[in-house]
Order: sequence, then C-alpha cells, then structure tokens
Amino acid sequence: MARLNTALAVAAASLALVAAATADDAPATTDHGATAFDAQQKQLDTLVGQFDPKATPTGVDDAAWKASIPEDNPLTADRIALGRELYFDTALSASGTVACATCHDVARSFTDRRPVSEGIGGALGRRNAPTTMNAALLHTQFLDGRAGTLEDQAGQPVLNSIEMGHPNRESALAALKKAGYDAKFQKVFGRDANYDDMQKALAAFERTLIFLDAPFDRFLAGDKDAISDDAKAGWVLFNGKGRCVSCHPISKANPLGTDNRFHNIGVSARTKDFEDLAVRALAALEQDDSEQALDELALKTDFSELGRFMVTRSYADIGAFRTSQLRNIGITGPYMHDGSMQTLWDTVDHYNKGGEDNPYLDGGVEALALSEAEIDQLVAFMFTLTDDRLADLNSKELERQRAHAADNRPFRDTALAQREVLGFQTRVMGEGTKLGSNAKETAK
Repeated sequence: MARLNTALAVAAASLALVAAATADDAPATTDHGATAFDAQQKQLDTLVGQFDPKATPTGVDDAAWKASIPEDNPLTADRIALGRELYFDTALSASGTVACATCHDVARSFTDRRPVSEGIGGALGRRNAPTTMNAALLHTQFLDGRAGTLEDQAGQPVLNSIEMGHPNRESALAALKKAGYDAKFQKVFGRDANYDDMQKALAAFERTLIFLDAPFDRFLAGDKDAISDDAKAGWVLFNGKGRCVSCHPISKANPLGTDNRFHNIGVSARTKDFEDLAVRALAALEQDDSEQALDELALKTDFSELGRFMVTRSYADIGAFRTSQLRNIGITGPYMHDGSMQTLWDTVDHYNKGGEDNPYLDGGVEALALSEAEIDQLVAFMFTLTDDRLADLNSKELERQRAHAADNRPFRDTALAQREVLGFQTRVMGEGTKLGSNAKETAK
C-alpha cells in the first residue's frame, strides 16, 4: 500500500508540474500538445542562428567534434537545412500529426517536459523523451543505448507503432515522396528520397543543437563570480560527499557530465519484478530480435524497465540505463527514464537514500547522508549548467521546482539517507523494519 500511495502521489505531482510548465511556454496549438511549429522555428532561429558547419561549436574539443561526425555524413549547410525541414514535418508519421518536434519541442528545451511522450492516436510510451540538445556528443543514443549513432536513432521512432506509426520504411518514403521530397533529396544527395539519407539529414540537423555555454563554464575558466556561493559549495559536494562525479564526470574535455555507461540506480525497482520480466523478455526476443522489435518492446511493454538488458541480454545490465548528461538539466525535467521525478530535489533525494534497493543495484549507489542545506547546494550547482541562451527559462524553472519541492518530496527518506537503516533490510525484512525519525510515515 505504501508503494501504491507513493506512485499515486508521484503521478499527481507529475500532472501538476507539467501543467504549470506548459502554462509558461509558447501556446500549445499543434496536435499532441506541442508548441506551434512556427513558434518553435522562430525560437530555433534565435537560439542557433546561422550554424557554421565548418566551425567547432563553443564548449566542444575540436578533435572530439571532428571525430563525432561520420565520414559518410559530412556536415553541410544543405544537409542541415533538409534535416531541419524533416524535423518539423508531420509526414514522418502515419497519422500526419507527429513530427520530431512534437516530442523534442524547441520551446520546451528540445524535449516535451512530460513524464512519458505521446505519439499517434494519443498513445503513451513508457519512457521519458531525452532532449536532443548535445545528443550528438553522446556515445550511444536512447536511454538503453540501443542505437549507436544519431543516424541510427533518427529512423527508429518513424517506425514505432506508438510514436510515428509508419509500418515500414516504404510507407514512410511514400509519404515523403508525396510531400515533394524527391527534388529536395536530389539537390542534397544527388538521388531521390531514401531512408538512409533521411536519417543522415536528421542527424546533420541535430548536430547543430549544441548548448554548452553556461555560467559553470565561466567559473571553470576562472570567473569566481560566475556562480553563487551555494553553487560553489554544490560543486565541492558533487566531487566529494555527493559522489556525483563517479558517474557524471564533467570537465572541459568531457563537457556533458556523463560517463556514457549504464547503471541500475534503483528507479524501475520500485514496482517491477526483474526476474520475471527478464525471463519473459528473453522469450520475446527469441521470437524476434530485430531492431524494430526491440524498439517496440522498449517503449510499449513492461520490458522497458529492464533497460540495457534488452540490448545486451546480460543479467549485469538488468534495470540499467545510460547516465544522463547534466548539461541543461535544470530545464529538461521530469527526470529518470520514466519521468517519475519531477524536480532535481527529487533526484538528489533518491540518491541520498541510496536509490531503491534491488538485487541488481549498482554497487556505487549508497546512502549519502546529505543534509537539507547540502541538497539545496547540489541543486543550485546543477542549475548553473544551463546554457546562457536559455537563462530566462532556467530561472523560471528553478523557482518553479523550488516551490514544488517545498510541499512535495516523495523520494525523501531521512532514515535511509542517514543510514539509520540499510536498504536491504527493507527489501528482505519488510517496510516495518524502518527506523529513525520518519519510520512511522514510511511504514504506512
């Protein structure tokens, strides 16, 4: 009952926060609640402007940037322009209502600010939509890493039955040809529209979405006044007591703040039986282990909670998801693969108590004994990681999250955080073993 009540509370808080976030954004007048595409395009012009395909973006190592661009998909102005047009085109969906920009909304930090995303027919997936900002610098794509490149990633949502819904590549190409794309592809690639070139164009556009110019970067460069004293204290905690740097290394050489690895941090463990899911997932994959089948299982079924296991089939990867980038983290909530955490206070609370105990919990996840003041400082630091171009939204979101967290902290557990009781005791011996100041509340 305690877990059910927590789940209901989280769901209610989620809806409230999403409604509040949407109210401050540009008018949501397109299908599925996305910001009107013309408004998104105008904001994109302001944020990105004229991207120089020959220049290395601010905040990225020159050698690393060049290495991130495939030899068979050189970055050119024509490819970027075609990819941008495709990004906003609903022809990529079978219903003609969903575009990439529906779930990766420019006005909403290139995500949709929802716990999980909505596709054709109003269908809801099982995963939170990661922002497309800086995705070009990640080593793998999707939260389970099932795509190795931006190109690989770009084509999968088009064929997913609850995202864009085209049953096959031929259906998607027919829609593009009907929309007059053959001539546009001829101009850019020297041939009619085809699926591989569509993926290349979309990836080229997404490589322009680099947002790595934040107050924290000025602080690293020597400007001691670039961030607040609380944020400075948070940076110290990040590298020390908070142990965040273990999975979120961040520096000039590694600007995203991710180790690009996969960890079980005890999010999906709250409500799922991993052993049963794993057995059933392996049976399903034996029937069909194609890329499209894996994509469907990841978004439509409870197997979504298995994370990286669905890709590797290794029991060491059960419940493991890729470490998210920390760049622009303040404005890309809700958080975790299922969007279950509405604020950065929720996220720190989760780690502070040592995650959610389960047999596959990453060994590095343990209770941190952070005080309330230290939690506030860590959150203050994370809000310094937002690009200056999004500073106004960052300030609004900080105030919104702070107000929300004042009355809603569903993941806070002082007894676990202060190690008055160990996580495995709860799992093995039951909720009634909780000790400490909030024992009665937790055991309800």
